[in-house]
Amino acid sequence: MNFSELNSAEFRQFVQDHLREDPALLLFKYQGKVAFDLKMAVQQISARQKIAKKLPYWAENLDLLFPASISLEQSSSEETAQFKAKGLTGKVMIDLTGGLGVDFFHLSQGFNKGIYCERLPELFQIASHNLELLNPDKFEFIEGNGLEFLSKTDLEFDLIYADPARRGTGNQKLYQLQDCEPDVIGAWDLMKSKSKQILLKVSPMLDISQAWSELPEIHKITVVSVKNEVKELLLFWEKGNASNSKTIEVVDLGSDYPSFSFDPKEEEKAIATIGEAEKYIVEPLSGILKAGAFTLFAERFGLKKLEKNSHLYTGNGIPEEIPGRVFEVIQEIAPKKQEIKNLFPSGKANVICRNYVQGAEELKKKLGLKDGGDDYVIGTKTGNGFKIFWCKRIQ
Repeated sequence: MNFSELNSAEFRQFVQDHLREDPALLLFKYQGKVAFDLKMAVQQISARQKIAKKLPYWAENLDLLFPASISLEQSSSEETAQFKAKGLTGKVMIDLTGGLGVDFFHLSQGFNKGIYCERLPELFQIASHNLELLNPDKFEFIEGNGLEFLSKTDLEFDLIYADPARRGTGNQKLYQLQDCEPDVIGAWDLMKSKSKQILLKVSPMLDISQAWSELPEIHKITVVSVKNEVKELLLFWEKGNASNSKTIEVVDLGSDYPSFSFDPKEEEKAIATIGEAEKYIVEPLSGILKAGAFTLFAERFGLKKLEKNSHLYTGNGIPEEIPGRVFEVIQEIAPKKQEIKNLFPSGKANVICRNYVQGAEELKKKLGLKDGGDDYVIGTKTGNGFKIFWCKRIQ
């Protein structure tokens, strides 16, 4: 890759001038009419459009370059990368799977030196170029297999970080650690011998109990969501932590919801009462449901479950600090179009289904509703069967 051409004034000006235009049309319109690599220029425009919300600081920096879309898709957001970096400090850290370098850049801020490893040549070239611009002389770059470098180096690290690739041949998604690259399970003893701490970012689809089954020495698993959408799981190990306790923490970024932490044994011992809908219905954060705190959530906040498998909760009083959406129940309603039309003359209501006979889209169509407004229709199963409730969201 010729960086001198990509950093030319003409190339940079073209990217800057056409940031808001359709990349496909630009490729057609300017083919054979510019002296620089048009395809790469259009790729830069397309990339910046895709990451404007995910990586706003990087997208605005015209000195940076970006690879093809798959690497952008797999990259962490600036928000989640900054969260990972909190409280992690030391002399030297290493990222075994550097990728675009977003996690690496933010994690390295708490360390005197960061070592970036990446085996894909083009991605390595682009990321090392960017990282040198962002923080000159702080980083060392290793092109190749991070685990091979780790096995040969005499360095001792304060943190090893890895984000195992979750796509195999044919671009299929992989959710089990043993199917990902690099094989952190096979390399676990090596990593422990080289570092004081290990942090792994894994797929949000990974089963948490499976993670502990495959890596039983993990001390903490953090479920990270952004505005109630689960984005990633973080597995953390620390040398010298002799405690047998395990912790699951649920954190929702971009909202005011409090975090929720527990030991899996608490969930095993928790007891919840089943009851019909009272004044309020509570839908826990998606991260809490991912973490499997189905019974503990009810016990901790003094709520009843509507039904064993519905994972909606109810009570006549709700604590102010609760990690979930709270709805005030107006009334139970029948799934009849005329009744719905009388209750919602605008034809708008937000439909939620949890353990209901139909999905939200199907129920919405059946009731003749469109998304919008301040009203909520919640379809769920209680101890007395399938029911629908008209609710108002409590902010």
